[in-house]
Amino acid sequence: MDTKIAIFKGQKVRKTIYKNEWWFVVEDVVVALTDTVNVKDYINKMRLRDEELAKGYGQIVHTLLVETAGGKQHMNCANTEGIFRIIQSIPSPNVEPFTLEEEIREMVKETEIDSPAFGGFTMTERGGSVGVK
Repeated sequence: MDTKIAIFKGQKVRKTIYKNEWWFVVEDVVVALTDTVNVKDYINKMRLRDEELAKGYGQIVHTLLVETAGGKQHMNCANTEGIFRIIQSIPSPNVEPFTLEEEIREMVKETEIDSPAFGGFTMTERGGSVGVK
């Protein structure tokens, strides 16, 4: 799996292609929205607060191999729909629903895709148009 970096709320968010779609590292998105110093604890408490999220967490989040500073590691990741669901559980002033949705969609769109899942083509989608490099 190839790991790319997206910028979300001024923070780096790692993402990878899985089943022909982008999956984002959950911890990176939570840190970008909360500025928490203990992201694992924050996510655990978030799941305790939101029973519905806790029930479906296993279907929303998958452990995928992602490049890290220390080499490839298994990280909890979610696709765009899953990230939207997780964000709904974050009680933070940084979570402004309409602008946040726009930013997430831009994070997904403004991405270079260079994956065997896409036939080896490198495609860039910006502002609604797709071009092949």
